[in-house]
Amino acid sequence: MYISIYQGRTAPSTVADITIVIDVIRAFTLAHYAFLQGVSRIYLVETVDQAFEIKQENPEYLLAGETAGYAIEGFDIDNSPYHLQQKNLSGKTLVQKTTNGVRAALNNLPSDHVFVTGFTNARQTAEFVRERFADEKEKTVHIIASHPDGDDDLACAKYIKSILENANSLSALEVRERIKRSHVAGKFFDKRNTAFIQEDIAYCIRELDTNFVMKVNKTTEIPMIERVTV
Repeated sequence: MYISIYQGRTAPSTVADITIVIDVIRAFTLAHYAFLQGVSRIYLVETVDQAFEIKQENPEYLLAGETAGYAIEGFDIDNSPYHLQQKNLSGKTLVQKTTNGVRAALNNLPSDHVFVTGFTNARQTAEFVRERFADEKEKTVHIIASHPDGDDDLACAKYIKSILENANSLSALEVRERIKRSHVAGKFFDKRNTAFIQEDIAYCIRELDTNFVMKVNKTTEIPMIERVTV
């Protein structure tokens, strides 16, 4: 495999066979926990207006996400994995709009295979891709750290790359520490900023042993994340 790491929401100038989009704090961490709580699928949209249009046609859907990290008025769920634990999500459909992760996933749809993850499912995702495409050595892989300058996503990207290469050059503990020390995480530890809670970071730095990865289904009218059993 030919593996490259990119930072930011925009797509690289070349299209990869496989793209792994990372948003640790917090979009795809929230998506991972949502599937664990029984969500059936997660539609991805670029704008708030698009989310509300879908909700109008499908009132049973739940809107989830943020703008610049802050909860969106009228949405059912913010971007907090901690708050998510209080929701009954069994069989529910989410519509997700976020600043970095969702936009990065949508911008990389030309890739043949698009996976999304936070740190919680990073090892599972990397091992799945490594094993699934083990016989296809010429495949190109783009790992997208969706925050333009966040070390949280970059550390996770390097962790995934090391697993894909069987190098294990970066430990999970090192990645956890880099996530906690990243400037993106800083506001979650600022008690004066009540819009962000440190419990979210605790959820973001857990490495969970789950039996699925999250892959974007591009064949539907609105792209959606599906749970793919490994």
